[in-house]
Amino acid sequence: MANSAPHFEPTATEIAQARARIAAYAIRTPILESEELNRLTGARVLIKPETLQRAGAFKFRGAINRALQLSEAEKAGGLVAWSSGNHGLALSYVARELGIKATILMPQEAPRAKVEGVRANGATVRLYDKTREVREEIGAQIAAETGAVIVPPYDDPFVITGQSTLGAEFAEQAEQMGAPLEVALFCCSGGGLVSGAATGVHAITAGTAIYSVEPEGFDGMALSLAAGAPTRAPATGTSICDALMVPVPGVHNFPICKEHLAGGLAVSDEEVIDAIRFAYRQLKLVVEPGGAAALAAILSGKIDIKGKTAGVVLSGGNVDPEKFAAYIAQPK
Repeated sequence: MANSAPHFEPTATEIAQARARIAAYAIRTPILESEELNRLTGARVLIKPETLQRAGAFKFRGAINRALQLSEAEKAGGLVAWSSGNHGLALSYVARELGIKATILMPQEAPRAKVEGVRANGATVRLYDKTREVREEIGAQIAAETGAVIVPPYDDPFVITGQSTLGAEFAEQAEQMGAPLEVALFCCSGGGLVSGAATGVHAITAGTAIYSVEPEGFDGMALSLAAGAPTRAPATGTSICDALMVPVPGVHNFPICKEHLAGGLAVSDEEVIDAIRFAYRQLKLVVEPGGAAALAAILSGKIDIKGKTAGVVLSGGNVDPEKFAAYIAQPK
């Protein structure tokens, strides 16, 4: 797979600037702990619930960081993006707040709650058929016709830098608690969150071992890290983690992850459901499947964190209520 993009990585200064830029808009989400989770893992686990972020996911950080750097001419043209849900929700939320037009391309099978949420934010939704249409081509056509700025969901320097604020914020909070992160786990699809967050964490705590967590069969980042080069996951079948189904890391994202990550992990749908149920029963939080993957990796023992301080991000909470009810009703 060709990688012709120049290497990009946000510097500590750029991360600090992004944190200052979005401070008036993004929520500084808290750190939670669960005695039960600590007991089960034999570790101290710090949980950062970005489910409580505006628009219900960490994606708000990247979206607002991008939008706040638009020129007046770019604002007039509006925004266009493709998303299975959370990026679209975040960008449409930001567009509404800043008075900018937005068009969001979403797959026909996107969760109903996410499609309805984007529409409720005032954006235009263009549903597409993944088997017959290429979202990037549709987005490029809309941009050419309207002058809209394309905001990719993960493979974009502005977005990556926005997500870096999450990692820096998390590491800083942990240090302020006297519990610097020895290990940190982030859910992963194309790599926007984990690449940005890794640079943010390492800007504060250089020695943290960082891992990506993906659904089984869609673990392109884990395979790429093991191979040392971008590698496509099989992506056969499906996953309940609708937000984490990109089979190969982004062009900008993988080089950052190759430098900053200690490895990649993969979890099954059953392990994700266990994590959703745990978050509901022990933390009283609503977490969507894609947002629970990192917690699933710890609960299922995919990584040994015994005796360590580990950080886990719950990255999103936008889930159809009927599906969520079914997940939490399943017996252990």
